[in-house]
Amino acid sequence: MGTRVDNQTVALALRFLTAVVPKASSRLRAWRTRAGAIPDPSLRREALSSIRHKAFHVHGGCVFATFLPAAEAASFVKLVAAYETAVDYLDNLCDRIGAQDEADFRALHEALADAVTPGAPLRDYFRHRRVADGGYLAALVAESQASFAGLPSYGAVNALVADITRRYCELQALKHLAPGERERRCEAAFGNVAPDLTWFEGAAASGSTMATFALAHAAFTRGLPALHAQQIYDACFPYFTGLHILLDYFVDQDEDRAHGELNFVACYPDAGAAHAGIERIARIAQQRLTALPDPEPHVFALRAMCGYYCTRPTLSKSARQAALEILRHAGVDLDPHPLLKLYTRMARS
Repeated sequence: MGTRVDNQTVALALRFLTAVVPKASSRLRAWRTRAGAIPDPSLRREALSSIRHKAFHVHGGCVFATFLPAAEAASFVKLVAAYETAVDYLDNLCDRIGAQDEADFRALHEALADAVTPGAPLRDYFRHRRVADGGYLAALVAESQASFAGLPSYGAVNALVADITRRYCELQALKHLAPGERERRCEAAFGNVAPDLTWFEGAAASGSTMATFALAHAAFTRGLPALHAQQIYDACFPYFTGLHILLDYFVDQDEDRAHGELNFVACYPDAGAAHAGIERIARIAQQRLTALPDPEPHVFALRAMCGYYCTRPTLSKSARQAALEILRHAGVDLDPHPLLKLYTRMARS
């Protein structure tokens, strides 16, 4: 089944841009103000940088709010803004001012395990560092806990969200280690995610928060059956989540190479193998999402995600064409739409 851009997709994109993105931007401005009060200058710099350069992660997670009534959409955006901001902040702390200390990475990422566990006591996440951030990360965790607790059917998805989070935290503890060790450890940890995935594809699948937000969206349904929650998990992980991170890494290859960071697309033997691998995963992701009982929010999320990554302003013309070609071969036929250009302007606000 192809996913050609049509009038319905355009209408949904307009709703997302006009009703969801402004709410997300407002929440990010509030967190930016809070980040600006962090006492330590290096931690403050990374908190502000994560919001400035990764706001599109929050907007992307909020895409499911397009399908919620206004009040629930506002609650969902609040959840995503707090949780994804914590995710991006921690990534910056490990990438930019980490010391390849696994114990430190694990302690920091305890924040995410606590964030998805309402009522869990907050811990000293900075115990392996000389300074903390004045309560900024703790505030993100506390707001995340309150938001997850407010979901009517969080009990039906909690264990699944915890599993996704555990996988994510394990990846973050390993992928920031020294070159050589990080590859060996990731291969051991993620080599069995699925029989048809390589270790680096399995690791990529473990690095996305989209399944968490898909489940949070579903948890607004009162009396959500456990079977439906499991169906969403199985549809999203590992192929939709894998596609998400592989596209992200595909467009960031030059930047990651410059910073010496582990890039899972660069783990393929060559460009042809990378294109074929991403195309295959995209095809399976689309098949699984369209088979859900309520596929529309998930298929729209896939379209929006692919459309965004294929129109990133920093993407070279050749890389853009390559990404579009991969997705077209997988049946995700995207016609870059002027609405995506509008989004890139709105996202800077």
